[in-house]
Amino acid sequence: LCGDLKMPVPFPFSLLCLQVIKCKAAVLWEANKPFSIEEVEVAPPKEHEVRIKIMATGICRSDDHVITGALVMPFPIILGHEAAGVVESVGQRVTSIKPGDKVIPLFVPQCGECKSCLNTKGNLCIKTDLGTSAGLMSDGTTRFTCKGKAIHHFVGTSTFTEYTVVHESAVAKIDSAAPLEKVCLIGCGFSTGYGAALQTAKVEPGSTCAVFGLGGVGLSVVMGCKVAGASRIIAVDINSDKFAKAKELGATDCINPKDFNKPIHEVLMEMTGEGVDYSFEVIGRTDTMTAALACCQNNYGVSVIVGVPPAAQKITFDPMLLFTGRSWKGSVFGGWKSKDAVPKLVADYMKKKFVLDPLITHTLPWTKINEGFDLLRTGK
Repeated sequence: LCGDLKMPVPFPFSLLCLQVIKCKAAVLWEANKPFSIEEVEVAPPKEHEVRIKIMATGICRSDDHVITGALVMPFPIILGHEAAGVVESVGQRVTSIKPGDKVIPLFVPQCGECKSCLNTKGNLCIKTDLGTSAGLMSDGTTRFTCKGKAIHHFVGTSTFTEYTVVHESAVAKIDSAAPLEKVCLIGCGFSTGYGAALQTAKVEPGSTCAVFGLGGVGLSVVMGCKVAGASRIIAVDINSDKFAKAKELGATDCINPKDFNKPIHEVLMEMTGEGVDYSFEVIGRTDTMTAALACCQNNYGVSVIVGVPPAAQKITFDPMLLFTGRSWKGSVFGGWKSKDAVPKLVADYMKKKFVLDPLITHTLPWTKINEGFDLLRTGK
């Protein structure tokens, strides 16, 4: 490390960034159990890796899907993927990041070399851990140990810990003035919803949209539809307590499926005449995915799946829904090329082009993570 400095350097300094860090983390030892706050060892970053001190992390339904088994991952594991922090150290050959940089980890990396990264239409980098369930770094090992056991990573990020290690392709440097407790949401929830409207669906001015699910991601879809110039944004949720915030962020109508004795897609068809131009399923249920498709205009309507599909479930639907011309699309991380887009989204937030505060309902010390998930599950 010090051979090129041409000056004497104290030995401990030369090994500073090679040390194992002991810190606290929320470890999930098995499914359907609470998180356990444990002391873990976080190994130094290897070549092309970055070790980050996590300053703020959001709770996302996708994390809960792992707990319930709806998203299959290996245990034990450190979850969390929506965060912001400060770089503590970097491994060899890291060129884009340095210690002290404010960063956002990226659960969808951007290597810049694979077909998706090189294609203007794609953003799902080959290096992503989504769908593989490996829970390991690219070299097939983990950087976490606890009580002598290897702990798995989650989608290349693992942010429910004081320190984490990510690949250089899975971290974005952001504005040093950005408030990390706000912009951490750009690491998943906000970007996913906002981009689903702007990037994936490409909502047009004057169009009609329906948004199924009004959690943080669904509300971000509403925000994206409004920015795109949609004239009507119909928000759909079984929790009417969420309607006030949806209207604050741009929804023009709010409906609760429980208030009707007919399928919700029929209700939306009647409300709009021929169906909506764009619909978004932001829950992760197969029944609402098909309902969102069915409520679209039958010839040119576009329906986007944003919620993570449950494991081992299949969709049965009438193929005539697609034959007449509807489009059914999926959207991961809002279609953004992560490493390029995240710094720009943070810059837009700093310029007040959109707000994040309404998406934050509670701020807790991270040791109360189990209470946070209870709030998520009760719709609060």
